[in-house]
Amino acid sequence: MSNPSTGRSGVHQILLAVYAVFALAAGARSLVQLLTKADEAPFAYTLSLLAACTYVLGWFAIRRAADGRTGFASVMLWVELVGVLVVGTLSLVEPQWFPDATVWSDFGIGYGLVPAVLPVLGLIWLRRTRRAMASGAAAAAPTKEAGR
Repeated sequence: MSNPSTGRSGVHQILLAVYAVFALAAGARSLVQLLTKADEAPFAYTLSLLAACTYVLGWFAIRRAADGRTGFASVMLWVELVGVLVVGTLSLVEPQWFPDATVWSDFGIGYGLVPAVLPVLGLIWLRRTRRAMASGAAAAAPTKEAGR
């Protein structure tokens, strides 16, 4: 059941599921690549491992944000978005740096652009969650008139 005052909603659950899948997919892929062919594209494979770490931290941050602790989620979502934009741009401008694709190469085209869209959706959800929590707190706060 949805509870807008805590941010636990269907959107929250979907975000958590997608972050879990991406953490597993990016992490497993990068670990296999680093263990089996690290010499072919170490920079790209390390960036994919870094992306996997942001997805893991993003999952924890979004989970906590639903309980009102939104600061870490905001930081992680912005870090993720900047990472996607920087790596995506570099992969187009300096393709020789990326002999093999990363999760964020070409803005995540290999993953249907989900890596580029995911932090944006997360930031939108976080903004709405903060507003719902603020309006819920304002509605619950006693007024001076009620105290008289």
